[in-house]
Amino acid sequence: MRFEHSALIVVDVQNGFTPGGNLAVAHADEIIPKINELAQFFDNIVITQDWHPADHISFADNHAGKKPFDTIQLDYGTQVLWPSHCVQDTEDAALHPDLKLPTAQLIIRKGFHQHIDSYSAFLEADHKTSTGLAGYLKERGIQTVYVVGIATDFCVAWTAIDAANLGFESYVIADATKGIDLQGSLQHAWQEMLSKGVKKIYSKDLVA
Repeated sequence: MRFEHSALIVVDVQNGFTPGGNLAVAHADEIIPKINELAQFFDNIVITQDWHPADHISFADNHAGKKPFDTIQLDYGTQVLWPSHCVQDTEDAALHPDLKLPTAQLIIRKGFHQHIDSYSAFLEADHKTSTGLAGYLKERGIQTVYVVGIATDFCVAWTAIDAANLGFESYVIADATKGIDLQGSLQHAWQEMLSKGVKKIYSKDLVA
């Protein structure tokens, strides 16, 4: 079985977000075998990769008196401040070595603009700056996206919601994602996704 006219979007499965990383999500490495299994059924795979400059605006270290997970207000809204992570050309930013995605053809690097954070594979956090991914997928005749990866409540959710808003049929494969769950953020993210038309499924629904 092949999922034609569909793409698997693998979000931020990087050393920085897995155990031992600078912004590690608990047990996030446990979803990698599931992602590798799913990848066998897709001819179209897109990878996203957090790729920050060291002076990025989202890093708590770059704001005097602030600590990780504080928030600040920026032109585009509330910004969570993170530990410094996935800095360009570091091992923390590298894709996890256990990922096996033989048909991946595109890596979308995000968060490289110093003054804008970027969670979604489609749009940066200002909701205006496009990555060009929507045009790429439409040019290839792709109508449906399945989103997996890290973290469910941030980059996965923003990607899935933007996909739905841009006219794609959008699914999140719940058991192939891991969330941070910052002060209830995971439940809130699922509520937001479902309200925007994103569908929640499990890998067994795809791969019987």
